[in-house]
Amino acid sequence: MEALRERADFIKESLQKSQIITDNMAAILGSFDHRLSALETAMRPTQIRTHSIRRAHENIDKTLKAAEVILSQFDLTRKAEAKILRGPHEDLESYLEAIDQLRSNVKFFSSNKSFKSSDGVLNHANQLLVKAISKLEEEFRQLLTNYSKPVEPDRLFECLPNSLRPSSSGSPRKHGDDNTKSPTEHQGKSLENAIYTLPTLIPPRIIPLLHDLAQQMAQAGHQQQLFRIYRDTRASVLEQSVRKLGVERLSKDDVQKMQWEVLEAKIGNWIHYMRIAVKLLFAGEKKLCDQIIDGVDSLRDQCFAEVTVNSVSVLLSFGESIAKSKRSPEKLFVLLDMYEIMRELHSEIELLFGSKACIEMRDSASSLTKRLAQTAQETFCDFEEAVEKDATKTAVLDGTVHPLTSYVINYVKFLFDYQSTLKQLFQEFDASDPDAQLASVTTRIMQALQNNLDGKSKQYRDPALTQLFLMNNIHYIVRSVRRSEAKDLLGDDWVQIHRRIVQQHANQYKRVSWAKILQCLSVQGGGGIGGDGSASGISRAAVKDRFKTFNVQFEELHQRQSQWTVPDSELRESLRLAVAEVLLPAYRSFLKRFGPMIENGKNPQKYIRYSPEDLDHMMNEFFEGKTWNEQKR
Repeated sequence: MEALRERADFIKESLQKSQIITDNMAAILGSFDHRLSALETAMRPTQIRTHSIRRAHENIDKTLKAAEVILSQFDLTRKAEAKILRGPHEDLESYLEAIDQLRSNVKFFSSNKSFKSSDGVLNHANQLLVKAISKLEEEFRQLLTNYSKPVEPDRLFECLPNSLRPSSSGSPRKHGDDNTKSPTEHQGKSLENAIYTLPTLIPPRIIPLLHDLAQQMAQAGHQQQLFRIYRDTRASVLEQSVRKLGVERLSKDDVQKMQWEVLEAKIGNWIHYMRIAVKLLFAGEKKLCDQIIDGVDSLRDQCFAEVTVNSVSVLLSFGESIAKSKRSPEKLFVLLDMYEIMRELHSEIELLFGSKACIEMRDSASSLTKRLAQTAQETFCDFEEAVEKDATKTAVLDGTVHPLTSYVINYVKFLFDYQSTLKQLFQEFDASDPDAQLASVTTRIMQALQNNLDGKSKQYRDPALTQLFLMNNIHYIVRSVRRSEAKDLLGDDWVQIHRRIVQQHANQYKRVSWAKILQCLSVQGGGGIGGDGSASGISRAAVKDRFKTFNVQFEELHQRQSQWTVPDSELRESLRLAVAEVLLPAYRSFLKRFGPMIENGKNPQKYIRYSPEDLDHMMNEFFEGKTWNEQKR
């Protein structure tokens, strides 16, 4: 227990010491806390001063940086000013960069107007910008003017497909030449795939410079100045190019006074020039305008419209003058040629002049196409009427094919070179089957021709020549139709009917011409020769009279009908054969029966002048169109 007590006392004493140490430590720590609070109180002013100094440094840095930016803007403005004052001639690219820089500087100072010098700098920069744009306009004008030259015709011809280039004589190929025909049937497909090479209107290296200048002017709000410069320069050059081609403005009165050959040549040239103008000149101008005035759609469309308006007007006015001039049959083909070229160019005109600014030119082209179609259709109707009413006094003394017949047939054959064009033309006014319309028109023209020929045939006093004339002309019509595309339209029935008409006229000719002479060779009844030298009912005197009458009539027919003409060799031979098949057997029979009565008397050659072989030989001289002098030889 004693030992336990001693240990308890020791523990108690140790705890007392530990408490004293703890109290002492608490006192020391309390002292530290007091001192730290005092130190913090003492340091606070220093901390405040340090923070202020740091913020001051930051503000100074920001100010220095801002000043540096401003100074750099001043420096850039000064450099830009130096380039602008030198002008764009030396280095246009640097000049344009300087303008861009100046605009950037103006934008900078406009958004930093708190600077004291901002207003002064802005005024100076804006004035400089005005001068720069003014010089830019002048540079644009000079560049565009210096590099805009009229395109020579030879250069334009080189841009055409080979099939459309002028012949070696220098004049454009036109319809009717041996080496080219209307595109309707013969060149249509090849022209669809033909390659046109646009002419170089301005050197390619200059176009980017003009584009950049135009962009700067547009950005500066100088669209109207840009428009006027571009329009005035390019329009003048385009008009010169068109004029160099040979295009001229002609009024309806000018057209009316011209000789047909001169007018026809001018129309042929106009067709050529329309193709060149639309496919080369106007297409080239459109491309150039798109390249230079890119990005400003309304201004670009207006520029193109104003550049081309006068040239388009000159070209279309010629077509209008032709369409409004007095109608005549020979104009139908050139009207169809003109209508054809307008149809050919329709899609390109719609594409080139598709903008709202070009609507007037687009409508003018469409109006001309319709007017040409209307005039062509009216001329077609006039032709049909003129054929029926043709009152020319041209005498065809030998009964051959009348000039009107060959003219009308050639006219119709020529029309079939324009089949597709005619069908398009018909559909302008009537939606029914164009093939049926063409067949109907062709049939009416043929009927009108036959009606006129019937009238002309009545001018002959000799009814046999009347029939020969009709036979020749209807045969010519039928043969021509059979050898042309008209046969497919008119049909086999039409051909067969008219072949029968030819045969009817041939039969009528034989009846009218040879019935009387054949009557001389006919003998009513039969019988032998009596003791008085007479044959049953026919005396020797009567036989002599018959031979004399036959000789006179045959010689008259030979003299007259050798001057007549059957131009078709096959028809001529068949007609001679048809006559010979009737005449020669009758003559042989008469000669065999009554020849001995004459041969046994005096001067038999006075009455029996011809043998059947002589007649056959003389028949071969019929319808050769020989003159009286030729017959005597």
